[in-house]
Amino acid sequence: MGRTSSTAWEYKVIEPPTELTKRESTNPETRLNELGADGWRLVETVSYDGGGTKFLIFERPLED
Repeated sequence: MGRTSSTAWEYKVIEPPTELTKRESTNPETRLNELGADGWRLVETVSYDGGGTKFLIFERPLED
């Protein structure tokens, strides 16, 4: 059988930006576009019951 190549990934986890109250998140569009321009793509959000989104998880192929 032929050798198959698999992609290695790196990950970045950030907290969504919040207002001063820390309760409501602000629009993350600018930050998401910056990360996208650097090759990152959003793959998952982590949230808790009653607490909203706590983390945004991004991935991009690991450079050799």
